[in-house]
Amino acid sequence: MLVQIASIVVDFVGGFFVLMLLLRFYFQLLRVPFRNQVGEFVVATTNWAVKPARRIIPSLLGLDLASFLCAWVLQAALLALLLVVAGRDLSSAPGIAAGVLFALALVDLLQLSVKVLLFVVILQAVMSWVSPGNLLQYVLEAITRPLLRPIRRFLPPIANVDLSPLVLILLLLILLVPIAELRHLAGGLF
Repeated sequence: MLVQIASIVVDFVGGFFVLMLLLRFYFQLLRVPFRNQVGEFVVATTNWAVKPARRIIPSLLGLDLASFLCAWVLQAALLALLLVVAGRDLSSAPGIAAGVLFALALVDLLQLSVKVLLFVVILQAVMSWVSPGNLLQYVLEAITRPLLRPIRRFLPPIANVDLSPLVLILLLLILLVPIAELRHLAGGLF
């Protein structure tokens, strides 16, 4: 019972910071403004890791590599900690274990990215009906606009109803299938 509680706490706290670091990376990538409550919260919760990392890790082609690498390393450390809490021994082949953990962490980040985007698309669609013009609506629109724009070119609104979020949701759900299979295959190594 204590192992389960420890795993839940570690996964929850670590997952929160991984999510914030990943959001910071995507906010920079998609040019989402940080001058709002969501952006300021993301920056405030990730500065402890990103500021020191930026001294060592430069940006590349406008990509905030420091945020992404911090998320990747933290996810790998989180996986290792969860395995140790569960009683797994990683010391027999530490090099292989580290490689597998970093590969799993990368797959987990990809899966988390797709799930977050799925959540954002659904939330944006609901908020556009319930509370258009809300401050959060502008942040959500900035995140989804680059992905919805190509779909809108092929699927214009029908009777003033934009179906592009439904198409994007379907594509994201389809994308989750091979990612989950990859995670399952890679996770079987432990």
